[in-house]
Amino acid sequence: MVVELASGMRRFKELQRAIPGNISQRMLTLTVRRLERDGLVARTVYPTIPPQVEYELTEMGHSLTHLVKTLADWSIAHRPAIAASRAVWDAAATEPPGI
Repeated sequence: MVVELASGMRRFKELQRAIPGNISQRMLTLTVRRLERDGLVARTVYPTIPPQVEYELTEMGHSLTHLVKTLADWSIAHRPAIAASRAVWDAAATEPPGI
C-alpha cells in the first residue's frame, strides 16, 4: 500500500485494483484506517454522491517509502533461497512421526 501511494494520491478502488491478489474491501478499509491512525496516510472525503475518498501518504509516510522499497528489493533478491528453505521445511513437517 505504501509503495502504491508513493507515486501519488489514489482513490479507494484504484488502491484495491493495484494490490496484487484479491484484497477484500473490508481488509483494505482496515489497513488504510490503521495507516491513517498511525499518521502515514491522509484521507480526503469529497461531498459527492456517492462520496469520493482519496488517500495519499503524509510527509511521515513518504519518509517510509525508501525503507519499504529496500525490504521489497531484499525479498526479491532472496526469493529463491526462501522458496528452497520452505520446501525443505514443508518436506520435514509432512513426514510421519517417528521417522
